[in-house]
Amino acid sequence: MTEPEPAPLLRPVRQVGIAGYGAYIPRYRLPAREVARVWHGGMAGLPVKEKAVAGLDEDVVTMSIEAARNALARADIDPSTIRAVWVGSESHPYAVKPTSTLVAEAIGATPYTQAADWEFACKAGTEAFQAAIGFVGSGMAPHALAIGMDIAQGRPGDALEYTAASGGAAYLLGPAETSLCLIEASLSYATDTPDFWRRAHEKYPEHGERFTGEPAYFKHITEAAEGMLRGMGTRPSDYAYVVFHQPNTKFPQRIGKTLGFKPEQIAPGLLVPLIGNTYAGSALVGLTAVLDVARPGDRILLVSYGSGAGSDAFNLVATERLVEQRGRAPSTQSYIDRRTEIDYATYARFRGKLATT
Repeated sequence: MTEPEPAPLLRPVRQVGIAGYGAYIPRYRLPAREVARVWHGGMAGLPVKEKAVAGLDEDVVTMSIEAARNALARADIDPSTIRAVWVGSESHPYAVKPTSTLVAEAIGATPYTQAADWEFACKAGTEAFQAAIGFVGSGMAPHALAIGMDIAQGRPGDALEYTAASGGAAYLLGPAETSLCLIEASLSYATDTPDFWRRAHEKYPEHGERFTGEPAYFKHITEAAEGMLRGMGTRPSDYAYVVFHQPNTKFPQRIGKTLGFKPEQIAPGLLVPLIGNTYAGSALVGLTAVLDVARPGDRILLVSYGSGAGSDAFNLVATERLVEQRGRAPSTQSYIDRRTEIDYATYARFRGKLATT
């Protein structure tokens, strides 16, 4: 049997790393049992324990600013050296005005910076992350900021309502010599697969049930992950941790087992049971939890997934500087522990599910 061709890995001319990272997860939590109580009389199965819900005074802009400030605190750099601020999301607060300019202004990166918003369903954040690698790796910029953040929407009573959550993460990319984590290579795999979509002017997304697992999530993550392993000449046992996109609890565990990873390699970054699916921030916020506990030399595989459909894979290696700098900002676990439980009525008010005009 002929061996598969090595995948075309993406590597910058200049080696790049993560100079700083930061998560943000809102304090409000909607228990899955509340969704089941309202829509199914408490008889439905519960795919997660609870999900994070943005408050009335929170949106993708405010949450991105918090995550970006955490990333800057860990990087300890002058924000004026950031030549790009990119925000990936499915829920930008404005249809025309960019989220990125607001974030750039708030963190002191303006005026000499490139600002843009990114969209690719749940991998909009890793799209921005990969572009930032190229921006820094080409020598065009000392630093670039990539953010994946969402206030995910689910139609009332839909299965998505159990998991569609709020939150995300920010990553400051910079030169390898001052990084917390080296980025050895990246890889993208994309096809036109109609598993999930939302037309203009429609409030809630639609999902093609039969395509959600195969050939959508599992096909794309498998191809991206295996392509990275072949290209790097590595095996699952070479990695301390692996982080997959987390639409629910079962999918990342199943794909991990299929690819040959052990449960303990997946567990530190598997946050969806507690905070839900943060869409554009899902894989990236999982990576923050891993970076909070990783040791120097640990190799990490990150594989995102975005409906429509595509996956981005990244091969990362933690450095000594990670241990020195990560205590300069709140840990992801501290955001998970900081919780205020709400009922379905409060959630409906917070997320504008009740039309009053």
